[in-house]
Amino acid sequence: MAENNGGLPVAPEKQTLLFPDHQEKHFTSSEVVRDIINGVSDGLTVPFALAAGLSGVDVSSSIILIAGLAEVVAGAISMGLGGYLAAKSEADHYTRELKREQEEIISVPDIEAAEIEDILARYGVEPHEYEPVVNALRRNPEAWVDFMMKFELGLEKPDPMRALLSAGTIATSYVIGGAVPLAPYMVLPVARQAMVASVVVTIMALLMFGFIKGHFTGDKPLKSAVQTAFIGAMASAAAYSIAKVFKA
Repeated sequence: MAENNGGLPVAPEKQTLLFPDHQEKHFTSSEVVRDIINGVSDGLTVPFALAAGLSGVDVSSSIILIAGLAEVVAGAISMGLGGYLAAKSEADHYTRELKREQEEIISVPDIEAAEIEDILARYGVEPHEYEPVVNALRRNPEAWVDFMMKFELGLEKPDPMRALLSAGTIATSYVIGGAVPLAPYMVLPVARQAMVASVVVTIMALLMFGFIKGHFTGDKPLKSAVQTAFIGAMASAAAYSIAKVFKA
């Protein structure tokens, strides 16, 4: 938040009027992007490695495709359920802590007020500066609890639809990612030819995905692309090598 000439904070909606050329852009969908990254990353890598491993024992393209599709379905359900349970746990944790803070500002208000002072003091706010803030929060229990949740516990109120959204996003992303390495086995009857095509399209997809991931996560896109493709290539190479060793 900006300050005016008197050092007082200026509300965000007023900053546009005071500074028309200053536009702040913040990325606010990090959770959704994280779910997409997790789903696509595993969707590209796991079926890719499975298909490569089965190709190493010279089974037909149809068998590899059936096994790959089964893995994609199972993986999407498993990862989607995992995302749902993780988000549900976060929501339950927030609810428990919210109830505890609501009880504490009633049962031990002086202790909670002292915690506000400690928090503000860590930001360099002097006692004569934070006393009006503490008194204002004590007059507004809802704002008081919200302040403690954010600044004492570091918790933001979760979206009530977060668990379902996370499950659907991860599962869908996994299926989309898994379709890439399996696509060649749908059109090429010879497993070895399909494997070569799968390697080419999947490595290209991994490079593209890694580049996009780097852009959204703040990493160097080119570095992220190479790392992502390298991990996928190593996973498939390991699966293929193990299949060859045990076949021998």
